[in-house]
Amino acid sequence: MSQPPATPQLSSAINVTVILCTHNRCESLAQALESLAASTLPNSIAWEVLVVDNNSTDKTREVTERYCDSHPNHFRYLYEPRLGKSNALNSGIASANGNILAFTDDDVVVEPTWLLNLTAPLQADAWVGCGGRTLPERGFSPPRWIPRRGLYALAPLAVFDRGTTPRELRESPFGNNMAYKKSLFEKYGGFRLDLGPRAGSSEAQKSEDSEFGNRILAAGERLLYEPSAVLYHAVPQSRVQQAYFLSWWFDKARADVRGFGTEPAAKWVVRGIPVVLFRRFAVWLLRWTLEFEASARFECKLKVWGLAGQIVGCYRLFIEASTKRAHDARS
Repeated sequence: MSQPPATPQLSSAINVTVILCTHNRCESLAQALESLAASTLPNSIAWEVLVVDNNSTDKTREVTERYCDSHPNHFRYLYEPRLGKSNALNSGIASANGNILAFTDDDVVVEPTWLLNLTAPLQADAWVGCGGRTLPERGFSPPRWIPRRGLYALAPLAVFDRGTTPRELRESPFGNNMAYKKSLFEKYGGFRLDLGPRAGSSEAQKSEDSEFGNRILAAGERLLYEPSAVLYHAVPQSRVQQAYFLSWWFDKARADVRGFGTEPAAKWVVRGIPVVLFRRFAVWLLRWTLEFEASARFECKLKVWGLAGQIVGCYRLFIEASTKRAHDARS
């Protein structure tokens, strides 16, 4: 049964809107909202947190409305019945009062200065977007089997850490800690509906955030990495498992094919799959078989799972395109 949105309009002009999409995580949501309520911003900046309830069946609305009641100038609730995070994100963008939009998740704890530090650079013309520093929850120590090499070693745990020095971003920030000028969505469109997590679907998708970031980077827009915009992402034990890392990289690779396409320079293609992917798969499979050191061996295994995701993603795009051509030919 759908629930009507409770969206009281605020009397003051809003400069910044935090869009937080959630589905059936009322307990972690309460912790996230508590940290957001402690945000410290100057009186010259009006701000709001817009909680977009993506068809939750738990106490998400009750939790949110407690903050709407206790902080009426800073919290709003919006119900989005269409399942899918991209649906929720786009609804939040359409309903936001801010001209700067910050995005985060329902399983984080933000520093009191997070919102100010993430959005302050966007008051100027030099930057259209900003990504902050996402760290694992306090006290977390990665197990030895997690590979340490590479920028994305802890990506399955939603960690985005590019050091302590601000610099221009040449990659998309992670969706749990990013901000954009609202005008960008009017210029380039919203988040793609065929990407993004969807509750109840066996076809896990990702990459709605990275696709948008790379879309605007390709258009020549400039993004900033601001390490002082710090938040901490929950690390449940269910994610600190090799099976989770393997599944995450398989799904991520498959979603990236949908978001960014296949190898553009591939010379040989079989059923939509670039032959070079089979060659890479065989190489990493062999390395996985021959490697003895545990962390390096698991890193090779992750490569195999990622390449398998790419292969599956390419094949599914091929099937979809073939089905569409057949349907168009009959029409």
